[in-house]
Amino acid sequence: MGGPTLFAQTGGRKTHKVVRGDTLGSIAARHGVTLTALKLANGLRSDRIFAGQVLIIPGGDATSVLANVINATEGLKIERGRWRYVVAHHSGIEAGNARSYGAGHLRRGMENGLAYDFVIGNGRDSGDGEIEIGPRWLKQLDGGHVRNAFYNAHGIGICLVGNFEKRRPGPRQMASFTALVDWLRDKAPLGARPKFTVHRWVDKKNTVCPGRYFPYAAMKRRYG
Repeated sequence: MGGPTLFAQTGGRKTHKVVRGDTLGSIAARHGVTLTALKLANGLRSDRIFAGQVLIIPGGDATSVLANVINATEGLKIERGRWRYVVAHHSGIEAGNARSYGAGHLRRGMENGLAYDFVIGNGRDSGDGEIEIGPRWLKQLDGGHVRNAFYNAHGIGICLVGNFEKRRPGPRQMASFTALVDWLRDKAPLGARPKFTVHRWVDKKNTVCPGRYFPYAAMKRRYG
């Protein structure tokens, strides 16, 4: 067992002093940040930390949550005006992450693997609110997340892990989701402002995705 967890606000910046028994995952969970954001804030390439190490705790603002997305997107060649829609999904199950869903999609015959561009974790198999980037975004490939070929060619698929037929999305998931959608619509180098939609509105009568408890009304108010 490790000693008490230590953290402090120093010079306007929150830090955490690592003690025996700490892991990066436990530190991220305690401070309500994603593992990816914590690693990016400290320039870490692995999960290895040591007692006495002082870590910077990133703020909870959109820039911190989106750091990996912004950094990865900077080097991409994005066709201006191609991405016309952002399409919201739920996974329909509580387990999983981008890696496991990608493996499943490959087994189902999708040659490019993960059908979505982004997956947002629920804290079970990836961080609560962690934004994982799929190969389709990094390679700027058509999606495989809806039946409609036009929307696959022009829609950015975002999957929130969870079954929203049975429960509401978690607050951290929704905070990351809206931060990502806001960024894609307002700041990403897409050449156009994509419209917001959800899977069930695209593939009408074929799916309930993203589930009855997805906050449709709130998203309509936010995005029109």
